[in-house]
Amino acid sequence: MIKGLRPLLSRSTYVGALFAYAGVLASLPLLSFALLPALAWRSASEGVRLVVVLLVWSVLIGLVGLARTTRRVLILSARRLLGVALPDSAAVRTSSIPSGAGTGRAFVAPRADRWRTPLWLVLHVTLGWTGALASGVLLFAGLTLPGGWLGAEAGLSLFGRSVRVTGGWESWVAGLCCLLLAATVCAGVTKALRWSAPRLLGPSSAERLALAAERELRLAERNRLAHELHDSIGHTLTTTTIQAAVAGELISADPAAARATLRSIEESARAALEDLDYVLGVLREKETGTAPAEPAPTRTLADLPELLDRLRHTGAVVELDLSGEPTGVRGTLSRAAYRILQEGLTNAVRHGGGGPVEVRVAVTAEELELGVVNAIDDGTSTGTGRGAFRTSGHGLPGLAERVRLLHGEFEAGPAGPRHWRLAVRLPVRVSV
Repeated sequence: MIKGLRPLLSRSTYVGALFAYAGVLASLPLLSFALLPALAWRSASEGVRLVVVLLVWSVLIGLVGLARTTRRVLILSARRLLGVALPDSAAVRTSSIPSGAGTGRAFVAPRADRWRTPLWLVLHVTLGWTGALASGVLLFAGLTLPGGWLGAEAGLSLFGRSVRVTGGWESWVAGLCCLLLAATVCAGVTKALRWSAPRLLGPSSAERLALAAERELRLAERNRLAHELHDSIGHTLTTTTIQAAVAGELISADPAAARATLRSIEESARAALEDLDYVLGVLREKETGTAPAEPAPTRTLADLPELLDRLRHTGAVVELDLSGEPTGVRGTLSRAAYRILQEGLTNAVRHGGGGPVEVRVAVTAEELELGVVNAIDDGTSTGTGRGAFRTSGHGLPGLAERVRLLHGEFEAGPAGPRHWRLAVRLPVRVSV
């Protein structure tokens, strides 16, 4: 009993009813235009003219619902007054669905979905008028029936039997019943609007698909930026940390070598700042909608000698086994190969056990082979072993994902009892 009366005592019920009744006031200006055809068609019967007025009125209300501003206002109002969780209409309007390779097309709602807002607006106005008239009459009766105030009387005829209330305790009971019925009408109107709002104002299946596609694109872009930061900044911080330690040891014994090491640190830091500026520019573009000021850094296999020189300044011994012409590899594949080798070399310096690091780059007409082999840290080395750097656990999974997207093969693991091997094979088309 108490549970059934709870909606009648809830403030949100009457706030929702007021939202419905606001549709009555908003539709009144359109009623004057809907009356014009009926006034011009005086030869028709009253029933026909009434139907014409209702039809024209519904069409005018529906046309108002086609405006994007109307949808946004209705969503905001329903969210605040009905307490319904509805997404922002702007998110649906600007969402995109992937089309082709890395491109997108603007989402356009299907024609059937465009009539959902006009339909909800017509339903809103209909419920508002029905609820306003019914609750208004019941409220007036509930206030005037007790004691026969204003000479009010009530009668009910059902199955040939009639009951008339003119005063006494029956009038108080009838008044209370009318007030309860008025509250029930408000609760019913509010419940109907809350039920229909997500179905007509919320995203349709096509819009939900577009939003899911947009979230997927954003996640892919975020992961790409995370890979860029991990590969570039992680490599730079690793090498500069080791180079700084080497420079500190050489500053007294070999000042010239120390100065060369410091210059290498400066170059590495500048390269990392370029990558960081680009990533931050992309993030600003996502927030403000403006284009990044700087183009994306394009380090490729042609920059591999510079990468190896920076590592040699840390004191590492790097041996390069090169076959084929890496400058013939172009575009995305060359940039990805550079990042793969950069991450492999970073891991070798961070977690290796000293000794030479072997780098293999082999370019053929069919595939590109990349390899990094380094000694495993057995706990006896100092400075650059596993204890010197914390591992995030994201490097190898990120490499595997990058290789998978390029339809390549990825292997990483021990190569005998004393070495660790990273091997990648990528399909390639060599540009002449």
